[in-house]
Amino acid sequence: MPLPFLTADRAFDEAADDLALPFDDRDHWRRPYRPGPWRVASAALLLLLASYVLFAAVVIALTGTVTGAGAVLGVAVFVILCALRLLRVGTWVSALGLRRVGFLRTRTTPWEQVVAVRTVQQPVRWLGLPRTVQGQALTVVRRDRATDDQAPLLTSHGADFLARMEAFDRAADAVEAWAAEYARG
Repeated sequence: MPLPFLTADRAFDEAADDLALPFDDRDHWRRPYRPGPWRVASAALLLLLASYVLFAAVVIALTGTVTGAGAVLGVAVFVILCALRLLRVGTWVSALGLRRVGFLRTRTTPWEQVVAVRTVQQPVRWLGLPRTVQGQALTVVRRDRATDDQAPLLTSHGADFLARMEAFDRAADAVEAWAAEYARG
């Protein structure tokens, strides 16, 4: 069975020495790394919860209350949509710009506004929680802001890279390569 979500990372692995940007269609938005195990596990747990809620909707529908089943079905669809959105969270790149996809908000920065993308040592949030630890962060310096108060693009202790330092380095290098090719700093 083909697993299309593995092809992006494999393309970066195979072309890492030869070409920083191994894709032909650069106008297509792509995440230059795979979702991490913490993110995938959270989405899997949400989908497991949704399966129980869907089963409850079927049981409620069989007992004869259609409105209650519809409400529970709506909750299940909401949980499924949350799991899918959780899997899309991250940093995406294309020839058009740099996109930071959050759970509730997506921000796109055109390459014309990007001065630099760099990796810095700083306190970062551990799995997005309020607790901070010393780690690495990939930050963007924008032309239209003197000091960038935005959250970092990637962190070494986020849901995608916790205990995967090599994956963080590879993803940071890939985003920096996109910035070096397209940013006009």
